[in-house]
This record gives sequence, structure tokens and C-alpha cells, in this order.
Amino acid sequence: MPRIILIILLASQFCSAQITVTDSITKYPVSYATISFGNGNGIFADDAGQFIFTEALYPDIDSLFISALGFKDLNISTQNLPKQLYLQPQAAELDEILIGSTLNRKFKKEILKPYLDDDYYNCWLPTIESEIAVYFPKRTSKDQKLTSISFPIALESKDWSKRKKSNSDKKKFSTLFKVKFYSNNKGVPGKVLSYETTVFRATEKDGDAYTLNVEDYNIYIPKDGFFVSLQVMGYTDKAGKLLPNKKYKEIKTRGKATVKIPTNFRPLLPFTNEIETKNTFIKRVFINGNNWVKFDKGSGIESSLLKRDLFNYGIGITYNTYKDE
Repeated sequence: MPRIILIILLASQFCSAQITVTDSITKYPVSYATISFGNGNGIFADDAGQFIFTEALYPDIDSLFISALGFKDLNISTQNLPKQLYLQPQAAELDEILIGSTLNRKFKKEILKPYLDDDYYNCWLPTIESEIAVYFPKRTSKDQKLTSISFPIALESKDWSKRKKSNSDKKKFSTLFKVKFYSNNKGVPGKVLSYETTVFRATEKDGDAYTLNVEDYNIYIPKDGFFVSLQVMGYTDKAGKLLPNKKYKEIKTRGKATVKIPTNFRPLLPFTNEIETKNTFIKRVFINGNNWVKFDKGSGIESSLLKRDLFNYGIGITYNTYKDE
């Protein structure tokens, strides 16, 4: 009986702590909004625009920064935090070259294969605080439509001693990722090219790469090329619903101060040294006014991957190159 009472009390506490991010005009939920704490940490809303926040869970946070594609940012105090947070839509001009109508001309299908690797030591350990973007140049003046994107993922064997065997049993995971498209702004990711909320759930059953079909988006590659980004949002249940995961590990230092260390989520993302140019960038998404940094030596990034000359996350793409009229 005491255990049942405790479960009921905990459930009621989380229900009362549930906040919903809503479009101020349509009153529809804003899916997968970013909730930054202003200290370099944060969380995400789920597909219903909901997230859990209490002073007991986050005692050192006094304000929230809410952001989402197509909406104005919201800065709000955590004191007397309402159950509904309203974001105002923000009109912005998207790149007319990237988003267009369907072409009916003949085309040649072209494939840039992803770079696959299941070596644990060659992989990026994704955390929800980091976003990875990869640049793709446009090498022709002809119209090109993006049809699919292949994101390499590393599968880990349950038995470490059998990790090099392709038929070994793999560790299970069910993880939600968010995908964005950016223009090329003088060699770094620029403005967002589509306000479409694009997410996918990856599991060990997807194999060494997850292929995302974007043909219906009618995305046409700009003349200066574009960036595709990937951001882990957390683990999901079997139905793909984002779970309230433990985003950070709290570690006490010798001075008794508590430091929050981002949690690593599976799957791991393999990096490669088989691409000549360094076309991968990263940023910390929860820092207000964050900036993109090239994944390279001398950029202030500490990573064992750079020490091993692994500079790129090898995303693959498929696109149609259309014949001239």
C-alpha cells in the first residue's frame, strides 16, 4: 500500500509539472520546441509540445528560453510558470531556390553513399546539447532535387568480445532525431531553409544507416550548396513517443560543487577520414546566441576523433539531376 501511494503521489507531481508550448494563433501544440536553461543545458518538448519542469528537478534555473522554427523566441521566468506557454509565429522569407514546385523533366538519379563504420572508437557520442551539420556543395548549374538522406549509425554488439562479427546480437535502442536544412553562409551554416519539423526514430533494426525520404518536400539544392544537420532528442518508447530522459549526470567536484555532464545517447555516429574536405560543423544548441564551429583542430574542440584525424560525419544523399529544357 505505501508503494502504491508513493507512485500516485509521484504521478500527480509530474502531471502538475507538465508544461505545454502552443502556437498563439492556431492554439496547436508546437512540436519538439527547444527549452534552454540559459546555463548551457536544456530539454525538448515532445510531439504534443509538452515538457516537464519543476523547481525540485531544476532548482538552480530561474528562467527559460523557448525557441522553435517559425516562431519568435520566448524568455520567461520559472517563478509561477503557467501550464501553457504561447509562441508567436514569425514570418520569414525562405530560400526560393531550395523550396520549389515539382519538375516534370527527365532526370538522372545520383547517389552519394554514406560512410559506415561500427568501430566504437571512431564514433561521435551524441548528446542533446550538440547539433552536427554536414555541408554538400552543388557541382552543376542544373536543377537538382534532394530525394533522400542516409545517416550512418554504429551498431554495438551486446557481447564486446564479438563486436567485430557482423552476425553478433546488437544492443537495442530507440532514439528520436531532429533534422534541419541550412543555407551556406560563407562556408558555415546560415539561415534555416525549411520550417518543416522533420524527425525520425532510429533503432538497431535499421542497420548501419537510417535513410530518410524527403522527396515530397520538393527540396532543390541552392547554387552555393547546403547543410544537413542532425540533433539527438532522446530515447523513445516503442510507439516513438519521446521519453523524459535523464539528460545530464550530476557529478560533485572536490570543492563540493555540482557539475552537470551531458548524457550520451545511442546510437553512436561514426566519423571518417575518407573525405578530403572538412565539411562537418557542430554547435551547442542550448547556449543562447550559439555559433557553429568547424570540426577541426585549432577550433577549440576537444575530441579524440580529431586526434585520430577523423574530421567528418559521412552523411549520404540521393538526388535527381534534371536535364535542361
